[in-house]
Amino acid sequence: MAYAGKKKRGESPKLDMTPMIDVVFQLLIFFVVTIKQEDILSQLSAARPAPDKNAKPDKQPDLLNIIVAPQGFIFNGRPVTLADLDRRIERYSKISKTAMIVIKCTADSPHGLLIQALDICSKHGMENLSIFSM
Repeated sequence: MAYAGKKKRGESPKLDMTPMIDVVFQLLIFFVVTIKQEDILSQLSAARPAPDKNAKPDKQPDLLNIIVAPQGFIFNGRPVTLADLDRRIERYSKISKTAMIVIKCTADSPHGLLIQALDICSKHGMENLSIFSM
């Protein structure tokens, strides 16, 4: 059977690519989400050098805990005053400026105490700080 409609000259047929692109992205997301990391790593063949037997084991970074409570500060499990906290942070900063300091704030602790703890850490050049709320 012949095509009954008339074709206008100069018009080319248009193909809507939007549904095809949507399907491709959905397939891509499906495969990224469902692939297992072990599948990728098991297929990689990389020649690794043998570990150096004379190398010293890496030292774990120091971890200092400061809890900001309504009544004051708790440094590594012991209650301290602001001046004592300053001395202890100064002592640790002389040993290692890269020691990790975790500052935990209780829900009812004053914001000013957190600022004081941050000021002390900044004064002594401590850079690795993490702040959490409890």
